[in-house]
Amino acid sequence: MARSHTKKSSDRLLAQIKEWVALQKNNTFNYKQVAHAIGASAPTKQRDVAMTLVEMAFDGDIIEVSPGKYKAPERNAEATGTFIRRSNGKNAVLTDQDSETINVAERNSMHALNGDRVLVSIAARRRGAEPEAEVIKIIEKKDQTFIGTLQVDRHYALLLTDSKFLATDIFIPKAKLKGGKTGDKAVVRITDWPENAKNPSGEVVDILGRNGENDTEMHAILAEFGLPYRYPEAVEKAASKIDAGITPEVIASREDMRHVTTFTIDPKDAKDFDDAISIRKLPNGNYEVGVHIADVTHYVQPESALNREASERATSVYLVDRVVPMLPEHLSNGICSLRPDEEKLTFSCIFEMNSRAEVLKSRICRTVICSNRRFTYEEAQNVIETGTGDFADELLILDGMAKILRAERYKHGSVEFDRAEVKFDIDEKGRPIGVYFKEMKDANKLVEEFMLLANKTVARAIGKPNDHKKPKAFVYRVHDQPDVTKLQELAATAATFGYKIKTSGTPEQINLSINKMLADVKGRAEENFLSTLAIRSMAKAIYSTDNIGHYGLGFEYYTHFTSPIRRYPDMMVHRLLERYLNGGRSVNLEKLEEECKHSSEMEKLASDAERASIKYKQVEYMSERIGQEYVGVITGVTEWGLYVELEENLCEGLVPVRDLADDYYDFDEKNYCLRGRRNGIVYRLGDKVKVKVARTDLPKKQLDFIIADIQKNRPGTDDLGSTDSVKRILAGQRPGKKRREPRTTSRHHRR
Repeated sequence: MARSHTKKSSDRLLAQIKEWVALQKNNTFNYKQVAHAIGASAPTKQRDVAMTLVEMAFDGDIIEVSPGKYKAPERNAEATGTFIRRSNGKNAVLTDQDSETINVAERNSMHALNGDRVLVSIAARRRGAEPEAEVIKIIEKKDQTFIGTLQVDRHYALLLTDSKFLATDIFIPKAKLKGGKTGDKAVVRITDWPENAKNPSGEVVDILGRNGENDTEMHAILAEFGLPYRYPEAVEKAASKIDAGITPEVIASREDMRHVTTFTIDPKDAKDFDDAISIRKLPNGNYEVGVHIADVTHYVQPESALNREASERATSVYLVDRVVPMLPEHLSNGICSLRPDEEKLTFSCIFEMNSRAEVLKSRICRTVICSNRRFTYEEAQNVIETGTGDFADELLILDGMAKILRAERYKHGSVEFDRAEVKFDIDEKGRPIGVYFKEMKDANKLVEEFMLLANKTVARAIGKPNDHKKPKAFVYRVHDQPDVTKLQELAATAATFGYKIKTSGTPEQINLSINKMLADVKGRAEENFLSTLAIRSMAKAIYSTDNIGHYGLGFEYYTHFTSPIRRYPDMMVHRLLERYLNGGRSVNLEKLEEECKHSSEMEKLASDAERASIKYKQVEYMSERIGQEYVGVITGVTEWGLYVELEENLCEGLVPVRDLADDYYDFDEKNYCLRGRRNGIVYRLGDKVKVKVARTDLPKKQLDFIIADIQKNRPGTDDLGSTDSVKRILAGQRPGKKRREPRTTSRHHRR
């Protein structure tokens, strides 16, 4: 009787869920949303809903578009989509209609390349089986190249590819080699791939240099992400002809602030100084604080070749050992850079502030300045700490104001991400000889707070005009609320370490709980892991004309105005400001949104390239330390092994299951740990382990460890300080499905 009742209850729940799902059209949902909609408020009922959704996805009744997020299927016999090619043979198509990822066998791929637009035929799905698709037409070929090492024989050549998107090598006729030789790293474009041929044919686009040389490898990383590694000669020539042109007529058209105390604060290796701060005391006892930004758009005209190049690049790219500037160095490091003792044209936000850091008045205007001093962060920090040195009074006043602004920001829900930045000491050949961490100190935070204030002020001036008219089209830096599932996973993981994070309530309440966790975790072994997880739980900030606010900062209005030398959206903002401050009409919204989307995409590519360069240097650094032992923290557990991050240098590597030779280890899917069948050893997320560097693979940027002392990892005998509270990972926490990028943040990609 009890079984019958249970089955009826289960059938009734399934019917309720199906009825609700049928009304959702193309909307996505998770188990909490479903449970709330059907009135399943008790924890046991919510678990039943979660399990029912898993079963429905397994049966093909709904689609799991991302971990824990579902949608109703809208599958036709044919569909268009984007082809996803992988070197492991696991090809797929991402459909346009419902964003479903459907497997495509190589025999059914028509040799489509990663990113190609395709038309596919979708086979009817069998219960419990993955759906399959067959490419029946390549609608649009994506222009792409592949990076690899040339192997030149007597009659032909091959490119031995490094790509994760191509499993085969590329055949190259000798006439298409461009002078390349065996051992050269090259960029190659596929020109043909006959249906019955195993290998595609291609031609060399560029020779990057000898395999293994530092410049070659850095250029290869840029080329891998489709980023430029040199400037077109014509654009360089156009830039070199530009003169500063600060004539009396130009000065007369601007607010002259050359006599006001002004300085820049930047990294010691920086050359492109795009922001400066001025301060002076007013007769009424308040302070006038100016945030002065390089007036790049005065020199770069909208229809020029320079602007087209900057628009296409959209951002400077910061690799481990170099900067690939958005603008030629004559502009970025010269004409536009706010160097000391030189007159410079700027676009400024000027504030009247009292000693409590309250903004009483503000104005946005074009100015001319002359910086009195170029501080490095270290020099400014020394002045703040000692109270002595150049412009000590001014720096201390600004530091005090910045601390008040920051405290107010956190009080209103801004998330306090404050992580160390991985840096390398590089020798003259580009090889890493040391690793160190760069932390945000008061001098860094001083600059950050006033840049945030300027960005917020500019966005509010356009987004919320005083005349109550409809806001004009503008570029906003927006940050959506975190995905509920990711937030729940963060809370579940943090709970295993003894920290509590809210997953419901107002944004301020949720963010304050995250800030408390980040503060409590300071100095502990799990600090880097949990702070990284917190960052990954957040949505990605993007550029958009649709102002949804900036969740992470807790700002209703926010833009990027303060770095036009290295970010094209800031140039867009400067032009829009000039237009609107002069009474101009609103620009075309659709065209502006396209530019925002392109800038967001290029920012992501630049960030990916930066992480790849860091990972390359980490693996290169560890390649000279084979056999050495380190203490690390387990940051990921999968069926194929353990990811371990070293405490000393934050390098992350894999301990493959095959190298855990003392026993047969089972992957515990429920608790996300590896458990030995005979010896009882358990490896859990957050445990400390001692590992030995076993293997490095530079071309693949992979690092492998082995456990140095199995006995010290037995339960109850670990003397490495393992986190005893890590007993389980709650349902919903999922392991990674690939090798992850190094956990770093960059000063170059401010919020």
